[in-house]
Amino acid sequence: MTKVYSHHVGNVLSSDIFYNADTTASERWMRMGILGVEMESAALYMNAIYAGVEALGVFTVSDHLIHETSTTPEERERAFTDMIEIALSLV
Repeated sequence: MTKVYSHHVGNVLSSDIFYNADTTASERWMRMGILGVEMESAALYMNAIYAGVEALGVFTVSDHLIHETSTTPEERERAFTDMIEIALSLV
């Protein structure tokens, strides 16, 4: 039996800014269709370009920037496990 995962596909902003001083930035990104913000994949994509290979980011959402909510440790662990299973199924 095939497992069904909850997922979204779309644009994610990769930024090296941990805390943005512009308090309206998240709302603007949301209006532009950005689904999430993360800091790690920029290096992955830059190295892929340098090496001439393809790269893919698979992310787990843990915090909502607008509503200022976050997942519980149990929800986060389950989501990370699902993300790992999805990533491993792609290789």
